[in-house]
Amino acid sequence: MDKTIKELAVELTVEITDICDNIKGRKVFINQLLRSCSSIGANTHEAKYAQSRADFINKIEIALKECYETEYWLEILFRTNTIDEKAYTQLQNKCGTIRRKLIASVTTAKSNK
Repeated sequence: MDKTIKELAVELTVEITDICDNIKGRKVFINQLLRSCSSIGANTHEAKYAQSRADFINKIEIALKECYETEYWLEILFRTNTIDEKAYTQLQNKCGTIRRKLIASVTTAKSNK
């Protein structure tokens, strides 16, 4: 069975938190990464209780922006040799799955007007 965006976002946040707990230094990058990745799940959860279709679309689009930001910070940590290639690839793949699902949700919501 396909996992929901929220389930994937929670997994991503837990995995990134575990990795960040073991990183010394790079505090600014880590704080940004933790904020952006946790915001994906928070916004998709909020979207579930949106007050309107426009509110739903807005929350999902915010989650999408946060997903892109998460990918950016992961790349920075990889390029600075802070995380290894295996962890980077795994997390980027999970972000990619979440991103595709978010795009599909926005597309569907916009076409159902």
